[in-house]
Amino acid sequence: MRITLPGWTGRSQVERVELYIRVSLYAILWLILVPAALGGAVIAERPLPVVGLVLGGLVLGVTSTMALRRAMALYPDDRPLPVPSLLALVALSLVAEGLIFLLPEDAQFSASLVVLASLTWGAGGLRDRRVQWGLYVVSPLIVFAPTGILGLAAYGLAMGLFLVFTVQSSLWLLDVVTQLDRARSAQSSLAVAEERLRFSRDVHDVLGRRLSTIAVQAELAAKLTERGDVRAVDQILEVRETAHVALREARELARGYRPLDLDAEVRGAVSLLRSAGIATTAELDGLPEEWHEPVARVIREAVTNVIRHSDASHVRLSYADREVVISNDGLARSAGTPRGPDSGLGSGTGLATLTDHLAPLGAEVTAAPTGEEFVVRVRWDDAAAPAEER
Repeated sequence: MRITLPGWTGRSQVERVELYIRVSLYAILWLILVPAALGGAVIAERPLPVVGLVLGGLVLGVTSTMALRRAMALYPDDRPLPVPSLLALVALSLVAEGLIFLLPEDAQFSASLVVLASLTWGAGGLRDRRVQWGLYVVSPLIVFAPTGILGLAAYGLAMGLFLVFTVQSSLWLLDVVTQLDRARSAQSSLAVAEERLRFSRDVHDVLGRRLSTIAVQAELAAKLTERGDVRAVDQILEVRETAHVALREARELARGYRPLDLDAEVRGAVSLLRSAGIATTAELDGLPEEWHEPVARVIREAVTNVIRHSDASHVRLSYADREVVISNDGLARSAGTPRGPDSGLGSGTGLATLTDHLAPLGAEVTAAPTGEEFVVRVRWDDAAAPAEER
């Protein structure tokens, strides 16, 4: 039986890590404070010290939690030190430390642990080195002052070092994960920009050559017209024919009809996905050559959607029995899905356009969630013949 926390499945991987770290830090703090306070209360026995320990532990715990929350808000960016919350925690810790001397001797050690844990855990997440060294100095004194035992002072120092290290390392991990996610987002944006640059180069290659030809032909036609040469009419007709060719090529480019090399497209897709931190496997052996170009166009669009609209960590491209499958383990977040059996989408761009284009060739393109994966399928029957249809 699989158990998930409320709101867990709707979060991204980074959001899950952040939630896990935050909840763990809060939980550990109270798991330290509650046993220490209750243990001291049991030892004290008398009503007044018991009430004091419980209320003091509660107040220090709440204050420490608020200070910890402010400290976590500083990550991953450097921000000014939250002086008010730090001063409030220090002031309450000093007051609590003074009241420890009023407790029975047997309960003083437990009470000092409450103060030590609250102060080091609440302020230990601050990046300021002065605060961290101050905690290292104060930790043994918090235990030694009421007990007067050097061994317990050493224990207090070790505990202070451990608590500060735990908070710092946890927030450092959160910082690293957040920065990596930002880097991945930047890589995805860069991949999209590179794709746009590639398209602009294609436009330049297709239209630039034709427009240069039109310019030369038009200039020649103008000179022939000035001289009254009858060849000017033929030259103008050539300009018109070149313009029609340029228009047809521009339409083919916009629709993705330009021939694509499947091997080059797969290599580019694998390289692009891996650069974005997505593990990729490609097994397209045996794919009929006449289907290389249509499949290459689907792969290009599907990979673009993975980069832009999913939190995928693994993508798999495979072929078997007249069917190409492109699956990823991060469900798409936005549009771009073709009209599959249950998608309900009308005509549009991206995979939807490819669906309309490949349908006359005898191929069916579907894209839909399957369990925890998003799967794009291209399937055709034996009678399909894309080479003749193109």
